[in-house]
Amino acid sequence: MFQQFNISRSGFGTYQKMMFNITNNIANAQTPGYKQTRVELATLFPIILQEAEMDYAEDDNMNPYIKKKRGIELGTGVRIESISTDFSEGNLQVTNNELDWAIRGNGFFQLRRPDGDIVYSRSGNFTRDVYGNIVTQSGYSLDPPIRLPDNTTQLTVDAEGRVFASVNNDAVPREIGQLLLSRFSNPGGLKNIGNNFYKETTASGEPIVEIPGRNATGQVVQFSIENSNVDIIKEMMEMIMTQKGLELLGKAMQAGEQMLKAGMGMTS
Repeated sequence: MFQQFNISRSGFGTYQKMMFNITNNIANAQTPGYKQTRVELATLFPIILQEAEMDYAEDDNMNPYIKKKRGIELGTGVRIESISTDFSEGNLQVTNNELDWAIRGNGFFQLRRPDGDIVYSRSGNFTRDVYGNIVTQSGYSLDPPIRLPDNTTQLTVDAEGRVFASVNNDAVPREIGQLLLSRFSNPGGLKNIGNNFYKETTASGEPIVEIPGRNATGQVVQFSIENSNVDIIKEMMEMIMTQKGLELLGKAMQAGEQMLKAGMGMTS
């Protein structure tokens, strides 16, 4: 009888974390470059109640065994196996900011933190620091770095990541840098470290650094921001299903309590 409460307890904890994940996806529905996550579930190790026998047709040609033994298994609950990230591309939103860059296709912007570590992001809403370096909103610089000359009046980035700057309204812009993108054999293995940044792991594999547009690496689109790929309608449906699951688990616990009381009454 108490096993029923343990199963319900495992379900409560799991469904609660599923609701946390759904809420986080909805909260980041407007976050540039955000990738929605999904909770992957798995059953807990079952209890073998007893050995049972399953009868088979007696046919020596098709099946030389008349009977095959197996165990009767009783489930013991559910747990979270992992939380996976969906790296599918979000819709591109056109802007009027020359420092808004999006990636159409695979690939990540390669960025260097102040401590020297390299991180990766799909969020391309860049800005410039006091020295003219192109940086993220968190202050991380591009790797390799790109610095705008003084008195830059126009900035242009082509699909292959070449960066051009017009100084003092010069008719012919000068090339000031090359933007590189990184791709991974298993992007799902990247570690999310917050602020739209990911770190390389053993599961993701080493980054393959490419010029945009080459070897299945995405192209750069200037004056655009990649929106979150969160599907609000899908998340709302998941929220309803999770809520209903929690309600049913509560009813299962109430039914178990009533059965326990009834059993105790029979023994008295």
